[in-house]
Amino acid sequence: MNITELARRLRVHPNELLLKLPDLGFAIGARAIKVDDRQAQKIIEAWAEMTRKDRLARKVEIQKAQSGVRTSEIAVADRKPVVLPAMMTVRDFASLLNLPVPRIMQELMRNGILASINERIDFDTALIIAEDLGFAPTLGETKQEGSEDTEGIDKVRERAESESKDKMLPRPPVVVVMGHVDHGKTKLLDAIRKTNVMATEAGGITQHIGAYQVERNGRALTFIDTPGHEAFTVMRSRGAKVADMAILVVAADDGVQPQTREAINIIKSANLPFIVALNKIDRAEANIDRVKGELAELGLTPEDWGGSTVVVGVSAREGTNIDGLLDVLLLVADIEKDNIVANPNHRALGTIVESHVDTTIGPVATMLVQSGTLHVGDVLGVRGTLYGRVRAMKDWKGDAVIDAVPSTPVEIIGWKIAPAVGDVMDVPLDAKALKRIKSTDSSMKATESMAIRHVQTVAETEEAVDHKKRTLTLIIRADVLGSLEAILGMIDKIKHDEVQVKVMKKGLGNITDTDIGDAEAAGAMVMAFNTRVVPRAEELAREKHVTVRRYEIIYRLFEDVVEELRKLLPAELIITELGQFEIMKVFRKSDHGWIVGGRVKKSKILPKAKLRLSRNGEYIGEGEILALQLGPGELKEGQPGQEIGLSYRGKVKPEEGDIFEAYTEEKITKLFKLEGIETR
Repeated sequence: MNITELARRLRVHPNELLLKLPDLGFAIGARAIKVDDRQAQKIIEAWAEMTRKDRLARKVEIQKAQSGVRTSEIAVADRKPVVLPAMMTVRDFASLLNLPVPRIMQELMRNGILASINERIDFDTALIIAEDLGFAPTLGETKQEGSEDTEGIDKVRERAESESKDKMLPRPPVVVVMGHVDHGKTKLLDAIRKTNVMATEAGGITQHIGAYQVERNGRALTFIDTPGHEAFTVMRSRGAKVADMAILVVAADDGVQPQTREAINIIKSANLPFIVALNKIDRAEANIDRVKGELAELGLTPEDWGGSTVVVGVSAREGTNIDGLLDVLLLVADIEKDNIVANPNHRALGTIVESHVDTTIGPVATMLVQSGTLHVGDVLGVRGTLYGRVRAMKDWKGDAVIDAVPSTPVEIIGWKIAPAVGDVMDVPLDAKALKRIKSTDSSMKATESMAIRHVQTVAETEEAVDHKKRTLTLIIRADVLGSLEAILGMIDKIKHDEVQVKVMKKGLGNITDTDIGDAEAAGAMVMAFNTRVVPRAEELAREKHVTVRRYEIIYRLFEDVVEELRKLLPAELIITELGQFEIMKVFRKSDHGWIVGGRVKKSKILPKAKLRLSRNGEYIGEGEILALQLGPGELKEGQPGQEIGLSYRGKVKPEEGDIFEAYTEEKITKLFKLEGIETR
């Protein structure tokens, strides 16, 4: 066989082949042109073995680099800066460093700290661990949740401060209801107003902010119902802006949960007086004292424990103590009566709490009047722009009304375009001074583009997309703006170094064939929340193999987005080096490998661990430990100095004096950072 042909088969240059042949034990001159076929076959086999060993050596080098190098040896100049709070959980710490939680827990254990995933560590501890991992930590301030734009409440406050006190009259208090998902918020409101709204809610979760009024002892109270899942932080914060007081609903059988803490932060940041409604006290699993203890740990010590937090036990399902809860709310309203006032004889000012586009009557929005009185025929102004005129109003029961006084929630018909949830509507003194919208086209496209102009979305424009990251492209359609804004808001919170979400198209209404065509062209998924897929679009999606998913619960949509991102994310391989095993005797070959005897060296070895086989300092094979044996019994762990038997799976036959190096591999998906929540 010609040397040139042999080199071609081995995918190497002929000169390189001739240079390496002596190292492989073949006495062939540097100017040889041919070799006989038998020798050529031996060269091919030897070259394959050499290549395998080289590849194995590079693999071992990479593995040891991942596990063996202590980053405490990294130069200070090469450390990555990171800002850490004074206190944090292990989970939050891992998220801030963008490392897997098991890696952080491993480092903590190496430093003698046994901490669970939810256990809190201080900055000094985190500093040591972070420096070991190659970071340069600095102490920063903890960001408070719920510190969003306060344009709405500021505008109301300015109006209130400009009014003379003799014109201010009492108004019904506005109560916001917050709490963890499934703790019974909507059921509690159902019990309060004696109407069944649960039938309209999917999965027991309120989808949009709703406002309702009830009467107790001749006095009205207005309730704002905010969704209870952490994906609704934006909507919940807006609910806090327009409220005078809050009810924190906590289930007596479940206690304080992550969303409970989040709601507490929002209530505190809004400086709202509040009471705790301890729901589900009728259940056998209820443990009131335990829940009170959890509240006390968060600084909410109940009154009967010597604190200042009012805790009222109720059962929304049985209707227990609902009247008592309302009486406490009225008592709090009496204490805060100087702040719960407004001038009804003024131009109306209020906040949009729900907005959508009705296919028959156009844009519709629910507003909570906060100052003045809104009349049919009034001009609707939002941020100095003409948004329409009040053609008709309905109260929360669906009855037509002509006037809406402060603290009254009303559904308004007459918008030219739909406002966004959280927008402040102000009836102008001079309607002619309002800016006109250039296009008053009532089409869906014009409506949605105006309504969500200030929603910040990850990768919303092509310029915002990082092309180095793997991207999940979405087309999102929702029924109302409140839902669309919540969906976009929670997607915006997904942060990761390797994957991202690009919302290429968003809007209100049904899925059309145009959406399917756009999705096919961009390789996007279509997600529909509480909307239909028109028949032609459904047929086209099947033809074009476009994925269309429909949802009735927002957090299910969010979970699917995270799951799709997880599929895009490459797993990180964590290598943990164990001990070594010196082979003293090769007993026999087994079905999958060999059974050998020897001595454990340098730390422990474990069954099911992977291993490398080295001979005279050269790596020649790899495999897996099947079992360890000492005498007649199996071992769970081989300790240094022990002479034991070992069964391993592998292709290379071991010899006396060979060394096994044991290690473990763990594939870890990096965490998604989601405003206080990390999911894997």
